[in-house]
Amino acid sequence: WRGARREGGGAMAAAGPGGPGRMELALLGPAPGAPSCPHGPALLFMKTSQGKEEGRRFYACSACRDRKDCNFFQWEDEKVSETRLAAREEYNRNHQPSCTHRQNVDRYKNFVLLPLSKRRFCQECQQLLLPAEWEKHSDHQFLCDITTAQLKSPSQLLYPLENKKTNAQYLFADRSCQFLLNLLIDLGFRRVLSVGTPRLHEVIQSKASEEEEFSVRSLLLDIDFRYSQFYTEDEFCHYNMFNHHFFGGEAARETCRKFLYEENGERVIMVTDPPFGGLVEALASSFKKLMAMWRETKKEGHDNKEMPMFWIFPYFFESRILDFFPSFSMMDYQVDYDNHALYKHGKTGRRQSPVRIFTNLTPSMIVLPEEEGYRFCTVCQRYVSSGNQHCEICNSCTSKDGRRWKHCVLCKKCVKPSWFHCNNCNCCTLQKHSCEKTDVGCFVCGKAGHKRSACPSLSCS
Repeated sequence: WRGARREGGGAMAAAGPGGPGRMELALLGPAPGAPSCPHGPALLFMKTSQGKEEGRRFYACSACRDRKDCNFFQWEDEKVSETRLAAREEYNRNHQPSCTHRQNVDRYKNFVLLPLSKRRFCQECQQLLLPAEWEKHSDHQFLCDITTAQLKSPSQLLYPLENKKTNAQYLFADRSCQFLLNLLIDLGFRRVLSVGTPRLHEVIQSKASEEEEFSVRSLLLDIDFRYSQFYTEDEFCHYNMFNHHFFGGEAARETCRKFLYEENGERVIMVTDPPFGGLVEALASSFKKLMAMWRETKKEGHDNKEMPMFWIFPYFFESRILDFFPSFSMMDYQVDYDNHALYKHGKTGRRQSPVRIFTNLTPSMIVLPEEEGYRFCTVCQRYVSSGNQHCEICNSCTSKDGRRWKHCVLCKKCVKPSWFHCNNCNCCTLQKHSCEKTDVGCFVCGKAGHKRSACPSLSCS
């Protein structure tokens, strides 16, 4: 699936044994007894051809979409020798961090006791250095005089991981980070499960240490183990959100469970900002398991409820997210990032940030800043962007990208302003396009009436 699977882009074209054909790699999800790679249990996939119900199943790394990052691969029906299994376990052990979380916490305690002149950070190894380690890193680039303020903002000290297919770290700009925090406080939340949102986590941690009356707490779940240098086991869990794997085992899982259990599960929200190249199916599976962990709290009435959640993702994934979480709505707020050239607030037209907040909270509760042009639509009962005009025919504010959309009578819906109705395709599309009839049935089995993600042929059982 690596490098070929395109989320939201439909099937990929590939040449099969019998000549050119349409093939896709379908995610079946986590499977009991799945083999593991350094990133935890692998996910089960299946190669499928258009209209064929069966395909060969295989395991691949959950986190990496490029074999250069993790080359794990195993056919489901493959017989693996004891020798190869032992070699794999050895490989997985050798590719784990050299220090445990506890060791990193102890190093941090020693580091903060050092005078400013002896506080160094190796930029090449991305590691806090104690004086006894300077010699080993003498030919590396390092930062000196690391202040307490820098230690409280590790996301600005560490180099962002920018592999889009694996673990891209696009960090919230101050504008979006402060908006999210203020919104969470206004909504009455006191605990934030920060799944892949290190900058939001550090802002909460920093304010909690500086302001005695600040009562919000955060637990960071992230695949980037470098954060273990700055946070205790009660503040950070090494976690893979693509397979719901806690690298710290049951102890880390229990830390997360206790965090969710506080106050009988009340006033807690999950905020997640996954890599945009990640599989929505895998992410949704993990998020549902975190929600299930929350529902195990003793509070009565949680059985049929969802834990409050903000899922931050590009607007063009809306239909995919709603497939798995029908209760969610997409807010118009544009989330922007410090280290992404395109995802910036304030740009106009198609250059605006496409990143939005998906939530299961009542839309009218999400108050967006009027000074940035957002306004409240009394009909839709939600805040919308200034360019999102209410369509009387659709009876909704229909724009997704911040521009004013137009209603197509033939399509019976609003479309992007740059689209025109094509009579050959019988739908609105870009003016310059290839008129091609496409099959409307399920990609896996070819039958109409359901999408690939809901195809009964994909059942793991």
